[in-house]
Amino acid sequence: MKPYTGDFPKETPQRIFNYRLSRGRRIVENAFGISKPAKAEWVIMTVILLHNYLRKHSPNIYTPFGTLDYEVNGNLTEGSWRNEGDMTSMVPIRNIPRRPTNYCTKVRDEIANYFINNGALEWQDQYA
Repeated sequence: MKPYTGDFPKETPQRIFNYRLSRGRRIVENAFGISKPAKAEWVIMTVILLHNYLRKHSPNIYTPFGTLDYEVNGNLTEGSWRNEGDMTSMVPIRNIPRRPTNYCTKVRDEIANYFINNGALEWQDQYA
């Protein structure tokens, strides 16, 4: 979810929404920051396991002969990956529109309204 752009006077729904959103993001980022080393190790080990599995069970598809560097009688033969300009295994990322849809804007407005009504916190006007 994106914050409202611009500067807003104190106690306005947009300013309170932006404050609450950034506070929520900070809490989530801190939670992931605390667990980062353990998660990173788990992800790396999983990727290595997947790599080894694919090399063992699907070598002709995952790494066809000649793709990787190999050595014969002490002579290194470079793999074709070094000359490939087109990375066929890489799918281009499609461009995503920057403007939110009307529905997303409506949801954000409803959440902002909730933050100043039923979901208001006693101290939010002092900090937002």
